[in-house]
Amino acid sequence: MIVRRTGERLPLTDRLRGLGRALNISGCIAVGVLAVVLFCSLLAPWLAPYDPVQVKMSERLAPMSATHLLGTDTLGRDVFSRLLYGGRISIVLAAAVTATTMLIGIVIGTAAGYFGGRVDEWLQSFISMFQGLPSLSLMLAIAGTLGPGTKSLFIALIFTSWADFSRVVRGEAMKIREESYIEGIRAVGAGHPYIICKYVLPNMIGPLLVLFTIRLGRVILSIASLSFLGLGLQPPAPDWGVMVSDARSYFRSHLHLIVAPGLCIAAVALSMNLLGDALRDAFDSKLTQDKTWLS
Repeated sequence: MIVRRTGERLPLTDRLRGLGRALNISGCIAVGVLAVVLFCSLLAPWLAPYDPVQVKMSERLAPMSATHLLGTDTLGRDVFSRLLYGGRISIVLAAAVTATTMLIGIVIGTAAGYFGGRVDEWLQSFISMFQGLPSLSLMLAIAGTLGPGTKSLFIALIFTSWADFSRVVRGEAMKIREESYIEGIRAVGAGHPYIICKYVLPNMIGPLLVLFTIRLGRVILSIASLSFLGLGLQPPAPDWGVMVSDARSYFRSHLHLIVAPGLCIAAVALSMNLLGDALRDAFDSKLTQDKTWLS
């Protein structure tokens, strides 16, 4: 048996093996919840018993029954069907926003951390300018200025989120560029693009996955918040935030109209955070170096 020496960087495959050990009970529950939500969202056209936007005023505010598992809303639309379709919209939009934000952060953060010097100073000044602004107020201002809709929601979320990715990527790139093997690769004449693509970016996969997972949960909350305020997705879109907004006036007599989409939002966001914690433990090089034995 061979033990990894302190300070030696573990290969990516060994860090991935640590993911199974890092997934404790809460992590397994988070994976299970997300798997159920993704499964139901992807199969919504087949699982939903009704059209999520079909209006039936004759069945307005119908109670929970075998016909309508979660009842109907103020326009007679089936709540269960809207929940299934709402997961598709929220998750797809959140994933697109987070992926775009991460791409921008990787480009700017890697350039600042790897090259350093004047490049780092200029980019850090640019990043600090965005980090100094209150993100929530800026997000509301952008969404309000551009008008409600998916496009303005997409732009507002990206505009207020990329700086955090850049800061994390910059720190990781600065640590990696100081490694002795990077100096050796430079000594044999390897160019900057080769070093960045072959060595720098692959060694940042762990922190990026953690940040992506946690940020995905926050983006889902932001989408629901803006939709609730009328600045995001608009009715009749079957979105969880829109459903909560539509049910505000009926929460005293029909509490389930708010509880059902609210629980979905909370469950997905909490599961993302729990999964992010598990990934962080799995990819934490110091923790893994102390616990991992390789045969």
